[in-house]
Amino acid sequence: MLGVCHWLLLLSISLRVWSVPIERNVNAQEVPPQPEEKGEDNVDTGLYYDRYLREVIEVLETDPHFREKLQTANTEDIKNGRLSKELDLVGHHVRTRLDELKRQEVSRLRMLLKAKLDNTQSVQMDHISLLKQFEHLDPHNQNTFEAKDLELLIATATKDLENYDAERHEEFKRYEMLKEHERREYLRSLDQEKRDREERRMEEMKEKHRQHPKVNAPGSVAQLKEVWEETDGLDPQEFNPKTFFRLHDTNGDGLLDEQELEALFTKELEKVYDPKNEEDDMMEMEEERLRMREHVMKNVDLNQDRLVSLEEFLRSMEKKEFNSPKEWETLDDTKPVFTEAELQRFEAELRDKEVELSRRAETLRQEQEILKERGKALEAQKREYQQAVLEMSQRQKDQQAVRRLPPSGPNGELQFQPESQSMAQDGSQVGKVAVDQNGEVRNSLPAEPPQNLPQHTR
Repeated sequence: MLGVCHWLLLLSISLRVWSVPIERNVNAQEVPPQPEEKGEDNVDTGLYYDRYLREVIEVLETDPHFREKLQTANTEDIKNGRLSKELDLVGHHVRTRLDELKRQEVSRLRMLLKAKLDNTQSVQMDHISLLKQFEHLDPHNQNTFEAKDLELLIATATKDLENYDAERHEEFKRYEMLKEHERREYLRSLDQEKRDREERRMEEMKEKHRQHPKVNAPGSVAQLKEVWEETDGLDPQEFNPKTFFRLHDTNGDGLLDEQELEALFTKELEKVYDPKNEEDDMMEMEEERLRMREHVMKNVDLNQDRLVSLEEFLRSMEKKEFNSPKEWETLDDTKPVFTEAELQRFEAELRDKEVELSRRAETLRQEQEILKERGKALEAQKREYQQAVLEMSQRQKDQQAVRRLPPSGPNGELQFQPESQSMAQDGSQVGKVAVDQNGEVRNSLPAEPPQNLPQHTR
C-alpha cells in the first residue's frame, strides 16, 4: 500500500520508473549498475476508484509543469491542497483529457447506482444526491475536471488508504469466522465415530502446520541478513545497511514503500506456508504479511507517513530490538482473531441472511408459478385463436364452393340457364353421322373443286 501523504507522488513515479534487478553474488560494497528493465506498474491501491486515480495521474504527468511540481512536492503541499492549484497552469489538451476522464467516471458511478437500485425502478433517482456518497469527485460539476476534483481525489485517497489496513483485518476476521462456522457445521453432520476421526485428522493438520523453522522478527538484523544472503546472494559477513537499502529500493525514489517492504518478508513466510500443503492457508499467509509490515512501520516509520527513508532505516538498526529480537509469533502463536461472542453474532447474521435468501427464493418461486400460469393461459388463447382462424377459413371455402354450383330444382335436380341448355344441345349434336333415305351415310362435307389435275394436250 502506498504512503498516505506521498501516495500521489509515489504512484506517479511507479507508473514510469525502471526497476533494478538484483544481481546475485556481487561484492557488497560495489554494486555495479544493472541493465534497466521495465518494472511492473500495476500495483493496485485497493481503492474502488483505483483506475480513475491512475488515469488522472498518468494524464497529469504528460504536462511538464505539473510533473515538475509533483516531483518536488512535499507532504504538506499534498495534504493542504497547494498541489491542486497547479491544475490551472496545465495545458489545454491535458484539461480536455481530464474532463473526459471525469465524465467517464461519473458514467461508471451512475451505472453502479442503477444496478444497485434495480429493485426500486419506480422511484425516480436524483443522480446528484446519489453521487454525493462518492467523495473522490465533485458531484455538482459532472462535466469538467477542476482543482476541487483533484483536491477531493487526494483527500479521499489519503483517508481511504489510512483505513485500508483496518478493513483488511476485518475481512480476514470474517473469513476465519466463516471457516470455523463451516468446520463446526461439517462436524455436526457426522455421526460420533466419524466426527472423532475427523477431529483427530484436523488436529494433526494443525500440528503439522506448527512444525516449521524459526521465523525471524521482520526488520531485525537476522531477518535482513537472511534476505541479503539467500535472496541477494551476498556474503552475510559483508552486510551493509546502505547497500541493502539501495538494492531493495526498486524504484529508486530513496524510500521503501509498503510493497517494497512486504517483498522482504517472502523468505520468512515461505518457512510457514506452502501452497502445496493442505494444512497451509494462503489467506492466513497474506494476513501474516500484513502483520509483519505493520510491525516494521510501527518501529521504523518515525514520521508515520507509511514510508521508510534511508535515515529511518539506519536509525532503526541502532535499537536494541534490531540486534537481539525475539522469535516472531505467527498467527498460530497468538490469540484467535475473533472471540466466541463475535462468532455467535456472525452466525446469527448468517442465519438472518439465509432466512432473507429463503424469503426471496420463495418470492421468486411464486412469481415463477404466476408466470407459468400466465403462459398456460396465453397458450390456450393462442390455440383458441388458431382454431377460430381455421373455422373461418373453412367457412369461406364452403361459401366459395356453393357459389360455383348451379341452382337445384324442387326435387333436387340441377337447373341450367338458357345459355347452358343451348350449349348442352349443341354439344349433343357433336359426334352424330348423317344418314340418307336408303340408309347410306351421307357425306356432309362441302364439295370442293378438284385441284392440281393433270392437263391433256391434243
